[in-house]
Amino acid sequence: MEPTVIDVPEDSRYEIRDGDRRLGLAAYQRRGDQVVFTHTEVDSSEEHSGLGSTLVRGALDDVRAHGGTVVPMCSFVRGWIERHPEYQDLVQTER
Repeated sequence: MEPTVIDVPEDSRYEIRDGDRRLGLAAYQRRGDQVVFTHTEVDSSEEHSGLGSTLVRGALDDVRAHGGTVVPMCSFVRGWIERHPEYQDLVQTER
């Protein structure tokens, strides 16, 4: 089964899941249409598998689809965006 990325707004996070198993998360705080990413983690048994990148890409694609912007406070999200310039238009400096 291919992992999927879902928004879990009641827990303020995006999750990457394989069926019922959560493989990682990207925690956020919403400020209107702005999403402040605060922390990202992937199950230690899944590190270096590319799941973190899949998680961030899925989360950012969802923010874009809803017309939002992001503040990448999390170093993983910030670094990922720096390596993928096609997502830099989503970045908004914190107010």
